[in-house]
Amino acid sequence: MADLSAYPITTRWPAQNPQVLQLYSTPTPNGVKVSIMLEETGLAYEPHFINIGANETWEPEYLSLNPNGKIPAILDPDGPGGKPLALFESGAILIYLAEKTGQFLPADPAGRYEAIQWVMFQMGGLGPMFGQLGFFHKFAGKDFEDRRPRDRYAKESARLIRVLETRLAGRDWVLGDEYTIADISMLGWVRNLIGFYGAGDLVGYEELVHVPKWLERGLARPAVQRGLDIPKRPA
Repeated sequence: MADLSAYPITTRWPAQNPQVLQLYSTPTPNGVKVSIMLEETGLAYEPHFINIGANETWEPEYLSLNPNGKIPAILDPDGPGGKPLALFESGAILIYLAEKTGQFLPADPAGRYEAIQWVMFQMGGLGPMFGQLGFFHKFAGKDFEDRRPRDRYAKESARLIRVLETRLAGRDWVLGDEYTIADISMLGWVRNLIGFYGAGDLVGYEELVHVPKWLERGLARPAVQRGLDIPKRPA
């Protein structure tokens, strides 16, 4: 495996074990996608807590790995061809880890693209809309007198979660009997919507039948439970 010392990010967050995959993240809905996936696959990795509240993603060392300044990101010393691979965007990382380990992504092409399309649904719709709703309901946006921005995102979030509700009718998981990266991509977001964001009432969550059961099944998985709290905030 290659020497990771050539990567500036390792000077700011040194690798204790440079022979394993390095995860740079925070336990947010986007961050936990990758930590859950790593726990599910059993792939050896070393987590590094990135303090987004202190703007650590905008430090030069982090930007050298992810120029977009967002978490999560990974540095795999054993990437394709045995060469290091630096990767950002949680959806891309999920697909990469699924292909690297041969887990949680169907082998047949049709099933593979079916799973990927639902990851894209999360990346382009469910995640951004839930996040905006969280801002206007939970964070600074809650103080805005104009309720129209919050209501706009609440309406779209309600629509999107019903797309998922319809999809899960008669299915344990998004693809049916098989738990995949499609489920992993969305579990943290739905959990945050009704938990940390406290926006369940705004989207009519109590009216749903299939999504709550799916969320309960997902959160009961030991790897999901572990991944939701990784990387831990330093004491």
